[in-house]
Amino acid sequence: MELEQFKQELVRDGFEGAMRTMAPDMHNAAHSHPFEVRALMLSGEMQLTFDGRTQVCRTGDIFTMRAGCEHEEQFGPEGASYLAGRKQPAA
Repeated sequence: MELEQFKQELVRDGFEGAMRTMAPDMHNAAHSHPFEVRALMLSGEMQLTFDGRTQVCRTGDIFTMRAGCEHEEQFGPEGASYLAGRKQPAA
């Protein structure tokens, strides 16, 4: 998916986007976020582990997670960059 199209869809669907760049081989231990995530990988690689499975995300891949989903992140030897959309739960 093209970056501009992805940005437009985030806005349309009520997400706020932020660019993220992660260091090579960085590991984020199990944690969760109080918001829904929809993200587009721009470069590098990330292994995302949640719900008992591991998803490998590479350039061009889109990944999603529900609010409160506990997960771990392991970034590849080149690190990674992605556009992360965040959507707060309805009040």
